[in-house]
Amino acid sequence: MNISELLARNARKFPNKVGFISEPDRLTYKEVDEKVTRLAHALKTYGIMPGDKVILFSPNTIEFVYSYFAVQRLGAIIVPINAKLSTGELKYIIEHSEAKAFIGHHLLWTQVAPLTNDYLVTWISTADGVDGAENIYDLIENGSTNSFDCQLKEDDLSTILYTSGTTGQPKGVLFSNRNILTVATMMCIETGINNESRLLHMMPLSHSAPLHLFFVAGTYVGATHVLASTFTPDLLLKLVSSEKITHFFGAPIAYLATANQPDIDDYDLSSVKRWVYGAAPLSATEVQLIQKKFKTNQLMCVYGLTEAGPNGTYLSPEDHAHKAGSVGKRAALNCEIRIVDETGKGVKPGEIGEILLRGEGNMVGYYKNEEATKETLKDGWIYTGDMAKFDEDGYIWIVDRKKDMIISGGVNIYPAEIENILKTHPDIVDVAIIGVPHPEWGETVKAFIVANKPIQNLDTVCKEFLKDKVAGFKIPRLYEQIDELPRNATGKILKQPLREGVKR
Repeated sequence: MNISELLARNARKFPNKVGFISEPDRLTYKEVDEKVTRLAHALKTYGIMPGDKVILFSPNTIEFVYSYFAVQRLGAIIVPINAKLSTGELKYIIEHSEAKAFIGHHLLWTQVAPLTNDYLVTWISTADGVDGAENIYDLIENGSTNSFDCQLKEDDLSTILYTSGTTGQPKGVLFSNRNILTVATMMCIETGINNESRLLHMMPLSHSAPLHLFFVAGTYVGATHVLASTFTPDLLLKLVSSEKITHFFGAPIAYLATANQPDIDDYDLSSVKRWVYGAAPLSATEVQLIQKKFKTNQLMCVYGLTEAGPNGTYLSPEDHAHKAGSVGKRAALNCEIRIVDETGKGVKPGEIGEILLRGEGNMVGYYKNEEATKETLKDGWIYTGDMAKFDEDGYIWIVDRKKDMIISGGVNIYPAEIENILKTHPDIVDVAIIGVPHPEWGETVKAFIVANKPIQNLDTVCKEFLKDKVAGFKIPRLYEQIDELPRNATGKILKQPLREGVKR
């Protein structure tokens, strides 16, 4: 079994069922499968071979669907990337992945255009008239209709997802078909996704949770996918109501923003069987607000790591009544969990340790980074870097992130990446970046700056310097110039005093 075959099988089993809705398109499984076959043949004529890397740079559109399955039907490796990445970040991923082709949505082409003359890759756009790029619909139209059976096995490679690394450079997380199918199966069983389900995809499909836990899971059982290229609270309410959505996954901010919509009571949300959230827990107060506004008792929190598929734990709807803020009591299907101290010994209730995850959903490794793979994947266990504890009832509570990762609005941000760029400014001597509490986003990013002179309008100067160097969501919102950064005896920056200073 492989991911491409999931689509082909559904085209045979449910040929006339509407499987993909991306307004104004409402396409059956058979229609999508036929276009995927044509596109796979066309990519082959451009020299794309099994094992080649193909970047997919697109919001949640029907073109994402065609590309995602066609690349894998060919036996190539799909590389979906965040639609908010800057030109510089695209450049790094093109080079690191050794991409042979780049499929980009025309609405994002301003980030792509500066690169098209620099790399010998096949450039494909979703629109006509894009300089230096083929049109995806021309490829589909001209592609052969002959059967194109995907020969990939479960242990063959499928996908690379790039996630920001603590060293400042993104790391490519490499997955086999088995890894992805394992977590997709888990999600179907744990959340009741089946052939009758209708899944709303508003969170970027370039991220592991929306892609593997919901998009692939839904395809596994022949569910209907409703695609939205962006998230807005009013659009969420509209689509849930009009399309009778049964499953939705979003970051906490998506729920909180929607809960505050003044007209939320005008929409019928009763079709939803699971409101799933992840990236960060919701507090008891926030849970109560969302349950009241959404008129539901079906909130479900999932915790996991991209490197684990993602797989991990979940907090059931029933447990939200008394354990909101926890990430659950047990590992999800196909996963094991431990919390260990620095010696590798399991911790007692109340003691803080690092979360370890093991299962067939765990990544193959980091692409072209054996050292990082060995640091993260040991004896079959993913060392998450997340510090947590068990309470007296066995529920797990995240305490801190060992690697200083910031989660803002459900998006992972690693400080070192921004710190390294800011340090190249001629007036900046040293930088430390932390996450500070934010009532809606969970955390927002703050930069502490040490400079060789007072900098007037510090925030404006820094934001302008970072513009076009990193994605906008990574740019700190808050800035403070200080005389020196706190350090230990060995010279390592101590971020905890900075965090404590913010809290005061």
